[in-house]
Amino acid sequence: MIRSLVLKIGMASLLGLASLLWSIGPATAQAPPGPVHIIVHLLDYVAVDYPESVRDGVVLDQSEYDEQIEFSQQARTTLSHLAAHPDKANLLRLADELISGIQGKRPGLEVSALAQQLRWSIIRAYDVEVAPKRPPDLRLAATLYEAQCSACHGPEGHGDGLVAASLDPSPSDFHDRHRMDQRSVYSLYSTITLGVQRTGMSGFQGLSEDERWVLAFYVSNLASTEADLLRGAELWQSDIGRRWFPDLASLVTQTANDVRTTHGDDAVPVFTYLRQHPEAVVSSHEPPLMRSARFIRESLAAYRQGQLQAAQDLAVSAYLDGFELVETTLDTVDRRLRMTVEVEMLGYRALLKEREPVATVAMAAERIQALLSEAQQKLTVTRLPTSATFLSAFVILLREGLEAILILAAIFALLIKGERRDALPYVHGGWIAALALGGISWLVASYAIAISGATREMTEGVMALVAAAILLYVGFWMHEKAYADRWRIFLHAQLQEALSARTMWALALVSFLAVYREAFETVLFYQALWMQVAPAYAPVLGGLISAAVALAILGWLLFRGSIRLPLGLFFGATSLLLALLSVVFVGKGIAALQEAGTLSVNPVNIPSIPALGLYPSLQGLVLQALVVLVIASAFAYTRHRAQDIR
Repeated sequence: MIRSLVLKIGMASLLGLASLLWSIGPATAQAPPGPVHIIVHLLDYVAVDYPESVRDGVVLDQSEYDEQIEFSQQARTTLSHLAAHPDKANLLRLADELISGIQGKRPGLEVSALAQQLRWSIIRAYDVEVAPKRPPDLRLAATLYEAQCSACHGPEGHGDGLVAASLDPSPSDFHDRHRMDQRSVYSLYSTITLGVQRTGMSGFQGLSEDERWVLAFYVSNLASTEADLLRGAELWQSDIGRRWFPDLASLVTQTANDVRTTHGDDAVPVFTYLRQHPEAVVSSHEPPLMRSARFIRESLAAYRQGQLQAAQDLAVSAYLDGFELVETTLDTVDRRLRMTVEVEMLGYRALLKEREPVATVAMAAERIQALLSEAQQKLTVTRLPTSATFLSAFVILLREGLEAILILAAIFALLIKGERRDALPYVHGGWIAALALGGISWLVASYAIAISGATREMTEGVMALVAAAILLYVGFWMHEKAYADRWRIFLHAQLQEALSARTMWALALVSFLAVYREAFETVLFYQALWMQVAPAYAPVLGGLISAAVALAILGWLLFRGSIRLPLGLFFGATSLLLALLSVVFVGKGIAALQEAGTLSVNPVNIPSIPALGLYPSLQGLVLQALVVLVIASAFAYTRHRAQDIR
């Protein structure tokens, strides 16, 4: 009864406040497209469609030709209302030249080139975001296409959907190689986002940004053949094309015609393969600090365009998907620099949240870029000597594994002292499954997808809060047994029934969460370290093995020491340890969700002590204080009940 009562109180308090904190997190509403995006979209449409409406000075399709005039004039008018810029006068001149070219029925290639020149000049001048924040997950692309596009464009994309016959003009045929070779993924994304005036193609701003990128990538490759994909995969794995497509922007802004003209025929199958597997571009080839610098640039560009949430998301990714992965390594080279970068990145995110002037944010971004360059130079020049590499690998595993070892040692000792060795397979199964899944995570992170830092921190945060709740349950259960009288009653009531299947599964789950939470983050850190030291992997392996041995010895010492403790002292000490670890997990869980951008942050002026789960955040401290109050109340209640029994 006591266990049930305190469990309900603890779980309700912990998950209730967690839900409250979650609900006041930052908004995730989609920012509407700005006028610059509309101009870029109109110019792309003109560049692709004008050559089909005029040939040799003769209008082939009057309605299409009238549309080109209208769109070019609309682009020019919208451009005239944009904010002042040093290049604006030249941009307006190019827009006037484009309108004159269309009205004068100039050759298609000439007008198309002029429209593209103006389009890219505007993109550069106004820092237009032209690439997704991360590689889109295309596994559900076909399902999304079926739900959103097949009615018009047909199940295979031939423009022959159920309602296609009623539309004028007809929906695009995505298998038209001539037309599709003129479209970039970004231009398709713009069309999906904004639609096309006076056609059946409406904008899909109700879809998330990620979903629109998924559709753009999917339809861009409907005309490709299996032979193209196989050839492209073969060339890419042979390191051909990596300098042509160093990032997502280079992939989504080029057309097949651009690629063929610039890099030759072999580049086209590589281009085709990467548009089906965009994760391959950034999976393991972009150094973490370069990734951080790129995200900061993109964050600043988004902020300048008024896309506040996108700017914040990119700032979070700059830390989690880049800098965090080399923190331990940089610590061995220049601890002061590592701490300075952390402080500057936190300050930059605060500026975004407070909506400070663009000039102020830009200065902060410049400071971060300079610091990242300094860090990259130090890591490159230093080349991580063997001792530093070994120490980095050793500290990563030792730091991440210590909490898991403490929990596992307590659980093992509990079961053996209670003569319930039959429950040990549950616990062994939990931590073995966690290690196996950690190994799979390494393979997935290395060869299949790029796990985003926000996703990683979200997963870790949720797991930490769940683990904290389960630790409270186990800790309260053990605290009941800390008194000799209660222990004798417990034995008399038959231990076999008390350690029910539900309790054993709870122990198995907490062993799984304790190990996998650490393994999930550890594999990402080791992957980053592995990239930095290639091909000299021996120090990394040496540090990893040494840390594993140290953890095994530490676990054995903790286990043997706890076995020899008197029963009352053992259960009292272990229950207190698990309760304190639950407080640590709560702090780390909230901090992880805040780093992922899921929860808002209200800073407080206290030092950060990650080992204790203490962070300068009001949300985390409040929830930890509540958990401490629940623990103290439950332990006091248990002690009072024990005295009544006596």
